[in-house]
Amino acid sequence: MYIAMGIFALVVVILDQVSKYLTVTYIPLGGSVKAIEGLFHFTYVQNRGAAFSALQGQLWLFMLVFLAFAVFFVWVVVKKPFPFTKLEYWCMASVLAGGLGNLIDRLRLGYVVDMICTDFIRFPVFNVADSFVTCGVILLLGHLILFNRAFWKEEKK
Repeated sequence: MYIAMGIFALVVVILDQVSKYLTVTYIPLGGSVKAIEGLFHFTYVQNRGAAFSALQGQLWLFMLVFLAFAVFFVWVVVKKPFPFTKLEYWCMASVLAGGLGNLIDRLRLGYVVDMICTDFIRFPVFNVADSFVTCGVILLLGHLILFNRAFWKEEKK
C-alpha cells in the first residue's frame, strides 16, 4: 500500500507540474482560455502567497509547514500511532503530494502557478495541487469525524 501511495503522490506532482508548464507555455500571464462553458476556464495567474494570496513572501513558513506535515506523515506511516484507515492514509498522501507540487513552484519560481477558474461560483484561481490538498483535507476530516470511531475511542487503562 505504501509503495502505491508513493506512486500516487508522484503522479499527482507530475500532473500538477505538467499542468503548470502547459499554462505558462500556452497562456499569457493574466490571459484566459475557455474550457467548459459555465463550469470553468483557465486563467494564468501567479500566486505569491497561500490561499487567497495570504501570507505573501513567507516562503520559510510554507517550507516549515510542509516539512512538519511530511515528517508527521512519515512518522504516522512508520509508527502507526493512530488507527487510521487506508482511505485516511490516501487522503494524507494527497495532501502531501499537493503540498509538494506547490512547494516546487515556490522554490523554483518564487510563486505558485494557478490556472483553474470556476465560472459557476466566484472563487480564487487555483491549480491541480490545490485541488488535491483541499479534497484530501476535506475527505480526511470528514472520514475521521463520521466513520473512524476507533480514532475517537478513549483507551482504557
